[in-house]
Amino acid sequence: MPKNMTLRLSTEQAAELEAIARVENVPIAEEVRRALDEHIAARRKDRAFRARLKASIDRNQEILKRLASD
Repeated sequence: MPKNMTLRLSTEQAAELEAIARVENVPIAEEVRRALDEHIAARRKDRAFRARLKASIDRNQEILKRLASD
């Protein structure tokens, strides 16, 4: 299910994003989705990020186990 989000951009970012979307002949939302897809793909390939992610998962699993215990 799609999720609506609000994004605050600087005036310069908004103008550049609008120009890119216009040149690519796509809606601004599509251009944002493309950029996010690229960003997420880059993070998935980033070993340092994946290490931080694993550490975060491990910490949160411990917290959830403590909360679930009697």
